[in-house]
Amino acid sequence: MPEAGPDLDAFNAALNGPVYVVTVASGDKRAGCLVAFASQCSIDPPRFVVWLSTANHTHAVARGARHLTVHLLHRDQRALAELFGCRTGNSVDKFARTGWRPGHDGSPVLSDAADWFTGRIVGVLPGGDHEGFLLSPVEESPPAPGPVAPPLRYADVRDLEPGHPA
Repeated sequence: MPEAGPDLDAFNAALNGPVYVVTVASGDKRAGCLVAFASQCSIDPPRFVVWLSTANHTHAVARGARHLTVHLLHRDQRALAELFGCRTGNSVDKFARTGWRPGHDGSPVLSDAADWFTGRIVGVLPGGDHEGFLLSPVEESPPAPGPVAPPLRYADVRDLEPGHPA
């Protein structure tokens, strides 16, 4: 039986965090999706958690992987957010539609993402319709040579229709 209590809609409406594209490879499978639930969760040791919908193709691939790559999107990258947020890897090869290279342990690194890191999965946390993948960073993008562009935020993409089945 689901837990009773507030649904947090009013609280969450006030939030406007950055969005990310998370990519993963396991065996001969690749996947990636748009993620709004993610955060640094420890300073020492450095840790980051990414919450993936259990309905998402990326989640299924991630459950067999050792690493995930987290790409911070910038305001001018809505098209990349649409590709990874509005299409499902069950029927579309998203990587055929954008530049990428294999990174650490084969985890895809998107060519158009200036800010990213790859993390080793050190734990998986239950969270209702999402699971949290706790990451320990193993590789990161080089520092940007100039000013950092503002991130693409949840308010910029909240109108997108998710590509995964409901």
